[in-house]
Amino acid sequence: MNIFFSGIGGVGIGPLAMLAQDAGHNVFGSDIVKSPMFQDLEKRGIGVSLDQSGEYFHSVNQSLKIDLFVYTAALPADHADLKYAQEYAIPSVKRHELINKLIEHKNMKLVAISGTHGKTTTTGMFIWALEKLGVTISYSIGTRLSFGPPAKYDDTSEFFVYEADEFDRNMLKFKPYLAVITSLSYDHSDTYKTKEDYKKAFKEFVDQSTSSLAWEKDGLESNNLELLTSVNPQITLAGKHNKANATLVLASIRRLLPSIPEMKIVEALNVFPGTKRRFEKLATNFYTDYAHHPVEIASTIELAKELSDDVVVIYQPHQNVRQHQLLEDGGYEDCFRGAQKVYWVPTYLSREAEDLKTLTPTDLIKSTSDSSFIEVAKMNEELARKIRFHIKSGSLVVGMSAGDLDDWLRQTADNS
Repeated sequence: MNIFFSGIGGVGIGPLAMLAQDAGHNVFGSDIVKSPMFQDLEKRGIGVSLDQSGEYFHSVNQSLKIDLFVYTAALPADHADLKYAQEYAIPSVKRHELINKLIEHKNMKLVAISGTHGKTTTTGMFIWALEKLGVTISYSIGTRLSFGPPAKYDDTSEFFVYEADEFDRNMLKFKPYLAVITSLSYDHSDTYKTKEDYKKAFKEFVDQSTSSLAWEKDGLESNNLELLTSVNPQITLAGKHNKANATLVLASIRRLLPSIPEMKIVEALNVFPGTKRRFEKLATNFYTDYAHHPVEIASTIELAKELSDDVVVIYQPHQNVRQHQLLEDGGYEDCFRGAQKVYWVPTYLSREAEDLKTLTPTDLIKSTSDSSFIEVAKMNEELARKIRFHIKSGSLVVGMSAGDLDDWLRQTADNS
């Protein structure tokens, strides 16, 4: 089958393209940015283009005839690729439909990891531990990994491990054999209008799963839900949130594969190398992290404090619509407590409501309990010089962003 993916360089669609290639399909796709994922796909021999005018899609279809068009939920209704698929009556699906087809084709058991925070790290831990234990798996994760590709499809797998995002209610498109909920705190106000709606969606996710695991503190209730109350003391990873995530993975693997000794699972988890953009080391005393919510910010600073008493943060908020919701919920308050200095750059804009005022760093900083150590900044040479100064002075510098600050930090690290 010939499959064309629009948005192929993104962390949601890119791994899916790899799965399709692994499953034996011919894969092509387009995007607007030559992201690291895009470059990984190029190296795999996948036909990719930065032309999203519909011309590349047309040329591939004319020469090979595309059997299926796969697109991201973030693709606008008037996008050229989508309109082309409609015009030429090419069957079109969102990513969850193709994933479900791949899972059902070999009757795999789906292990779906969802939640507000920690799902990428927890999924990475699952993949790492099972492979270290010699278990053949298929998987898809929404990031690049240091120890393997972000997706793999092996038709001999018993399990398919999947990071199930709650955006666009993606996780509700699946009926897992095992659902794992990492944590809950209200997010994605563009999809869920109230906190109650958000929690109700996760309750539905649990209810449509064969079995599930979550933390008691998150207040979910279901007949098929096992609640955990404390971290496993045998887990020695740095950071409370890493210990909590690893505890979920340990409990999950014990449930899925009870014949594997607990200590073997613990040993594998304790040497987990991490995933890209999750407290990823770029250089000496220089890290990048995906944190963009107060709970994640506080957890990342707590982890950084285990390594240094002098922590400097470069922070980029994610999505203007989320910032408005965050202010309604009380703002940033004291989540930056523990940092010696914070440089706050403008919000990364994506999927925004045009009629909503764009909040400035100054608007958002007002919601912190103490702004004396916070400075408005821009991603420019002046900020790069300050970063180099802090690193040279012995500070630990960590950038926090789900947007383009990460790319800028990597360029800064390369030029240091």
